[in-house]
Amino acid sequence: MYVQVKGLTFKYRNSEEDTIKDFTINIAKGEILSILGESGSGKSTVLRLIAGLEVPEKGIIKIDNKIMVDDHTFVPPEKRGVGMVFQDYALFPHMTVEENIRFGLLKMNRDEKERRLGEVLKLVNLEDYKTRYPYELSGGQQQRVALARALAPQPLLLLLDEPFSNLDKDLQEKIREELKVILRQTGTTTIFVTHDQDDSRAIADRIVILMSTAT
Repeated sequence: MYVQVKGLTFKYRNSEEDTIKDFTINIAKGEILSILGESGSGKSTVLRLIAGLEVPEKGIIKIDNKIMVDDHTFVPPEKRGVGMVFQDYALFPHMTVEENIRFGLLKMNRDEKERRLGEVLKLVNLEDYKTRYPYELSGGQQQRVALARALAPQPLLLLLDEPFSNLDKDLQEKIREELKVILRQTGTTTIFVTHDQDDSRAIADRIVILMSTAT
């Protein structure tokens, strides 16, 4: 399997209960997996653990046959080859669309950056918006910028945290379809978490339901 998560357990410092307990999942290359759960179920924490933003108490994470976490190994976030789109998109407000996307391309030379920038702007249909700032964009456009920034370095794995929660209801169906098309075009292995069953059904190849560990 392309992504392997085994026995993942995690507890926040001030919590008496494990947020994640013995979580195990395998994901095929190119698969779009949805983790569906209510608030407090720990679904966003799973993403943070896979991304390396939190350290598990125990468990193993492997991506493309490379160990990211085990009892003896912890690969830092910037070396995992994982792209993440946060719930609030986390765009840099003082940077234009193209500057936000270039931010993730530090390892490329100038010509490579320009070529890749053009590719992802076309992919998310924002070629005419590249000089605009985030405040000049709609919620759907901001999401596409965040997606483009995450996809630009061609990550091994893409993580999406509640990707539609900040969108108006009338936009959600349209944006869901756009996202699905983009992920299919790129063949990017993806995990996205949501509390909305319609989101999961519309996009995912497979749905995993995560229950809260709290008693």
